[in-house]
Amino acid sequence: MTHIRTAVFPVAGMGTRFLPATKSIPKEMLPLVDRPLIQYAVDEARKAGIEEFIFVSAAGKGALEDYFDTAAALEMQLKAKGKTEALEALVPTRMPEGALTILRQAQPLGLGHAVRQAKRLVGDAPFAVLLPDDVILHEAGALAQMVEAHRTEGGHMVATMEVSRAAVSSYGALDVSQQKGRIAQARGLVEKPRPEVAPSTQAIVGRYILEPSIFERLDALGPGAGGELQLTDAINADVETAGVTGYQFDGERFDCGSVQGFVQATAAFAMARGDLGEDFMAFLKARKNHLKIAA
Repeated sequence: MTHIRTAVFPVAGMGTRFLPATKSIPKEMLPLVDRPLIQYAVDEARKAGIEEFIFVSAAGKGALEDYFDTAAALEMQLKAKGKTEALEALVPTRMPEGALTILRQAQPLGLGHAVRQAKRLVGDAPFAVLLPDDVILHEAGALAQMVEAHRTEGGHMVATMEVSRAAVSSYGALDVSQQKGRIAQARGLVEKPRPEVAPSTQAIVGRYILEPSIFERLDALGPGAGGELQLTDAINADVETAGVTGYQFDGERFDCGSVQGFVQATAAFAMARGDLGEDFMAFLKARKNHLKIAA
C-alpha cells in the first residue's frame, strides 16, 4: 500500500486560452482523443495508489462532478442494447463512494491558495498535487515514479524535466545542490528565472508530493507575485525544515494549458494508441504530401 493516499487537483481556472470552447465547457473536460483532460490526471493518480481525490474547483464547473458520477440511465440503455465495449469505457469515470470531494475556490488567488483549501481534508499525512494541464505520456505516469522515490527521500518533492536554457524562463527552475540519478537535492525553487541567471535547466512540472507542513507555510505567507499565494514561496520557506527534492521522471510531458500543446498531445496520444496509431500516422504522411503538392 502506498504511503501517499490523497491527491489535490486544482481545477478552478477559467481556461481563457481555449475560448470560445470553455465558455460552456470546463477546460479540464476538453477531450484529448476520447477522454477529457481530467481523466488522464485521475488515471495517473490511481496508478500511483491514490484513494482520496480532492478537486479544488469553481462556480460553473458542475460538469466535472457529473462526469465522475454514475450515469444510471445511460448504463441501463447500453446494457439493454448489449453494448459491452461502451459500458467498459465508462468504468474509469466511476469513483468509489466518498472518494471524491469537491471544494470551491471562491477567488482565483493562486496555486498556493488552491492547495490551502484542502488543508482540513488532507490532515497530517503527505499528499500529492496534480495539475491536469500537464499531461504525461508514460504507461505508469510520473506520480507513481515519484511516490516510489518519496518512500526513501521524504520531504517536499517536485517533478522536473530538462529544458533548454532559452526555455527555462517559462517555468519554475530547481536550484540544485546535489544530483544523484533522477533525484536532485535542492536549495529551493526559482519561479520563471531569466535564462542567464537560472540556477539550472531542470524545469518544474505540475506534479508535487508535499508534506503537511506546507499548510503552516501557506498560512504564514502573504500574497506574492500578482497578488496571489504562491506554492513555490511556501516550498522555499520550508526548505530548511522539510527539505526539497526534484525527481526527473521518465515520460513525455505536454502543456495542455496552451492550444499548441493540446494539439501536440492529441497527435502524440493518438499515435501511441494501438487502435489508432497506424491509421493516424498514414493520415499525417498523406497530409504532409498534400501540403507539399499544394505549396
